[in-house]
Parts: sequence; structure tokens; C-alpha cells
Amino acid sequence: MKVHWEGVMPAVTTKFTKEDTLDLKMFSVNINAQLEAGVHGIILGGTLGEASTLTDAEKKTLIEETVSIVQGKVPVIINIAEQTTKAAIEAAHKAEKYGAHGLMMLPPMRYKATDFETVTYFKKIASSTDMPIMIYNNPVDYKIEVTLDMFEEMLQHDNIEAVKESTRDVSNIIRIRNRFGNRLRILCGVDTLALETMATGADGWVAGLVCAFPKETVAIYKLVKAGRMAEALEIYRWFMPILELDISPQLVQNIKLAEVATGIGTEFVREPRLPLQGAERIRVQKIIDEGLKTRPKLPNL
Repeated sequence: MKVHWEGVMPAVTTKFTKEDTLDLKMFSVNINAQLEAGVHGIILGGTLGEASTLTDAEKKTLIEETVSIVQGKVPVIINIAEQTTKAAIEAAHKAEKYGAHGLMMLPPMRYKATDFETVTYFKKIASSTDMPIMIYNNPVDYKIEVTLDMFEEMLQHDNIEAVKESTRDVSNIIRIRNRFGNRLRILCGVDTLALETMATGADGWVAGLVCAFPKETVAIYKLVKAGRMAEALEIYRWFMPILELDISPQLVQNIKLAEVATGIGTEFVREPRLPLQGAERIRVQKIIDEGLKTRPKLPNL
């Protein structure tokens, strides 16, 4: 299946049981809710997916299960976040074998690679596979920025097709578009900048709170792309306090709590993460409850 890097692509959470095994039943409930809302792809194994805690066997299961659920309706993307080039290449080969349609790739983990090392890392992985690749550019959280000059060199590889733009600099959308035209597709990677980023020309949104609120997320995207900005802004203003739960070290716990509230998830996380406690839990729950109480009626799309 060809990956069209556009639209809303949920970075889905991984569902666990109380016994710390994969909860494939609830995982299926959530994926089907995403499909019903009209998302354009599913991304597995990102930060929200608690990828660093998953075994290879669990990643295999999640890819195969998702491919089975979506039945060719949307592409399935797997995130690669590895410490070595060799491990990243191996992960890419396994993803293709298990049925994934594309890759989202972070720079090397833990080691703060130089620009040259980072470019070499991405180029070697791109050379090892025919799968389409979206580079995840998040210097705020991962301390390595992929600059436009670095993209210039990497785009010699035809399968490097898109960027998940998470620099927090909305004007970077214009710079990318001015430099590369449509050669590099752009997806917003920060929930709280989604409307601004798409209004500036991004092709889509790799979203987090979509895990709990898929219909509202897709509605914002469709309204922006249809030029119905006032309607999009009205939903976005309602959504903002909830979207801010994504820009937190506890984003996984926050979003899973929201999934519980909307009936399409559970709160179980994998240690060392633990469910929210005390005053912070009360604060987050209050934001979610207020959002549900004032949930907007979505316009005809």
C-alpha cells in the first residue's frame, strides 16, 4: 500500500492489561474508533505507544494486529527509535516483514550525534529498505535537529518522503515548503500547534489526543483544508486545554486517562510509568471532565 503523507495519523497508545500483557481487545476498539472517524493512517510504537518498553515480539504482534484490523483502509506506520544503525536497519526489515507500510524515524537515541553522523544514520537506513520514511524532527525532546541543509542531502534518497515537524517553530513550515516544494511532505507533530501548522501549509497532523477524541481531531483537519477556518478555530479553542495534556512528560498517562473517559482505552501503563496520582490526577481529570461537558457539536463534513 502506498503511503500518502497527509491527513490525520494517530500516534496510538499501546493497550495493556492489568497483568501487563497486550490488551488486543481494547486496542482493536480504539483502532476501529480511529477508522470510523476517518483517520488517514495509524502510527505504532512512538512515545505514546511506549515503544521503549515493548519487546520485539510485542511489536510484531501490534503490527500484524493493526494490519489485520485496518484491512487496507489506511497505511500502518511503525516508529523506529534505536541506539545503533545496525539495530535500526534490522527494525526496518522486521517492520516490512510483519506488514507495515512505512516508517517514522527518530535520530539515534541517547547519543547526541553530530549533523554528519545523523545524516549518515538516516541515509544508511534509507538505503537498506524500499519502505517510505518520515523523519521525526523533534530537537526539543530528543536534542538533535534535522536542519534544512541536512534534509537537502538526505532527499537524494527517494524513499525519504516526509517530516514530522516538531521544532515548535511554525515558520519552519514556510522554510521547508520554500526550499523543497512538495518533495518533502510535512506533518505537524505538536498537538498545540496543529491548526497553525496546517494553516501555514502542512499536509497533515501526527496527533496524540486523537487517541481519545478522533472525531474532533479529524474535523479540525478537514475544516482547515476546506478553508472553513472559523469553524475549525471554534473546535480548536475548545480542544486546547485537552491538547496541552500532550506536552507533558506524563503525556502517556494523560492521554490514556482521556481514553478511559471517552470509552476507547484503559489506564494501564508499563512501569516505570505509573497511572497519575494525587493532585496531578485530579487536575488532569478536571480538564478532561470539563472538555466532555462542553464537547462541541461537530459541523457537517
